[in-house]
Amino acid sequence: MAKSFYHFLMKYRHPEPSDTVSHFANHAYHDHSFPKGSTDYHEISAYLELNGHYLKSMSIFDEAWDIYHLTER
Repeated sequence: MAKSFYHFLMKYRHPEPSDTVSHFANHAYHDHSFPKGSTDYHEISAYLELNGHYLKSMSIFDEAWDIYHLTER
């Protein structure tokens, strides 16, 4: 079973983020409503469209998702 996207994303958390994925990971960590157990692109994407005000662009999610899909599946 693949680990959730959130679990994957947490390895990019950093106290001084230097890239967009690390910024995303830091914000997702503080987002208590983030779908933490999900492995579904559409569920997470829909959530972020409504609640991901911390993302400058959904392309940041797409970039992180591509890495997740290539390394965790």
